[in-house]
Amino acid sequence: MAGIKTFEYTVIANGSTRSGKIDGPDQQTVARHLRENGLTPIAIDEVSKTGLNMEIKLGGSRAKPKDVAIAMRQLATMVNAGLSLFNSLNAIIEQAASPALTAVLREVAGDVETGSSLGEAMSKHPRVFSPVTIAMIKAGEAGGFLDTVLISVAEQMESELRLRRAVTSAMVYPAVVLIFAAVIVVIMLLFIVPVFQGIFESVGKDLPLPTLILVKVSEFLKIAGLPLLAALIWFIWWWNRHKNDISVRQKVDPIKLKMPIVGPLMQKVALARLSRSIATMSSVGVPIVQTLEIVGETAGNVLVTEAVERVKVQVMNGVALGKAIAAEPIFGAMISHMVAVGEEAGALDQMLDKVAQFYDEEVAAATASITSIIEPVLIAFVGAIVGSILICLYLPVFQLSTGASLE
Repeated sequence: MAGIKTFEYTVIANGSTRSGKIDGPDQQTVARHLRENGLTPIAIDEVSKTGLNMEIKLGGSRAKPKDVAIAMRQLATMVNAGLSLFNSLNAIIEQAASPALTAVLREVAGDVETGSSLGEAMSKHPRVFSPVTIAMIKAGEAGGFLDTVLISVAEQMESELRLRRAVTSAMVYPAVVLIFAAVIVVIMLLFIVPVFQGIFESVGKDLPLPTLILVKVSEFLKIAGLPLLAALIWFIWWWNRHKNDISVRQKVDPIKLKMPIVGPLMQKVALARLSRSIATMSSVGVPIVQTLEIVGETAGNVLVTEAVERVKVQVMNGVALGKAIAAEPIFGAMISHMVAVGEEAGALDQMLDKVAQFYDEEVAAATASITSIIEPVLIAFVGAIVGSILICLYLPVFQLSTGASLE
């Protein structure tokens, strides 16, 4: 069987070009997969596995968003202080804490030294620098205000990190509690229930129905435990490789927004990202159509991406941005009103920045609320599960101690 390779692709999607990377055994399979997802391949090239042309991973790690944000803030500070771009990059390379980011920055600095623009050099590393970052830097270089753009890029990245931390903090606690509960239940079923089962069999009485069900579950887990664990490991591996595939996102993303409690939070996160990206790109002079072509993917949800694409088509046909956004229910009334006011006042970036700040505050409040709601619910859930198992185990003992029949 042929090994899995990584390919860089360029496709036409909804009238615009899009680039990315995908894994597959060969170019034909990758092309067929892209066409099945409604994309028209233009170019598919295998990524070299040697040298610095591949997306660099050192020590099994990739450049982290936090490290990239710090580097961009340092670059903005140095360029604003009057250092040349090449010297600024070299200074960052010397003090960068991430080996993966250091390698990428070395390649960027090398390209800049040979005459490439910063935007062109960064565009070779789409997994490190987002499309929004690259587009903003290209606009800043074209307009002669790269120093100002670098500050905006750094602020945008830092805001994104704060938003990500807020969401992560709300999700980590429930995940840890559920994993802990699952481990406890499995331990009880595999090691504690069999001990009680031996005691019950020595008595020679029929077990109550709840205890009998618990024993059968324990016996089933002994037989199917390893296959279930293997299936779980396979699913985690598959999910990590395919969670960003268009076919997967089209099925999963709508479910995310419909989930109770978590769904509204994810929608607010998507709208915060979208508003901030449009505001930041508009503030540095990127045309609105080009902005909409880029920012849709930054929202993190395919429904929002598709809505942005429809808005872009309407704007290209001469419809005002506020009116086009108002026709998409997923954005809500507030964004459409703020955009309409911003267009009339010539301050679209300022209005959208206020929208992003509003949703940031909403996300912070929602995450705090989710934590306060989920904590007692999870404690009650775990207590109910463990308590039910203990009751089932001791029910025969209670009946024997009271002289009752186990039948």
